[in-house]
Amino acid sequence: MKLTTICYIEKDGKTLMLYRNKKKDDIHEGKYVGVGGKFEQGETPEDCVIREVKEETGLTLNSLTYKGLITFPKFKNDEDWYMFLYFSDDFEGNLSEKDLDDCKEGKLIWVDNDKIFDLNMWEGDRLFLNWAKTDKVFSAKIIYNNGKLEDYGVNFLT
Repeated sequence: MKLTTICYIEKDGKTLMLYRNKKKDDIHEGKYVGVGGKFEQGETPEDCVIREVKEETGLTLNSLTYKGLITFPKFKNDEDWYMFLYFSDDFEGNLSEKDLDDCKEGKLIWVDNDKIFDLNMWEGDRLFLNWAKTDKVFSAKIIYNNGKLEDYGVNFLT
């Protein structure tokens, strides 16, 4: 089982997206995703997402909005992945052109919010990004089979 986080960082009508194109054997290669990663020993979800955002972007998150937990059964090598989803528009730091290219995972790009769904992304990301637009926290399951969306379900919590 893998525990992961992802954060969509927003500023001036744009969202910071990561185009994954640098790591060998990257399951996300060629896709646009938010910024995040896997937990380290002893981390809370918030610890993890704050550390990952700092490592990958140099930005310091000041506050987070938790939107939900997504379960991906047998996502990679028959391992279940659990992903904690966050948004933030409260951060410190700036990204220069060099910073945008220097991320070890891929290229960071500020994308107009109305253009995000035009990007090559996981089909399930489109689902949970829409669910995140509600005022409710959710718990979801997104099932892929050989990289293709097979099924999904979501529960909105009160």
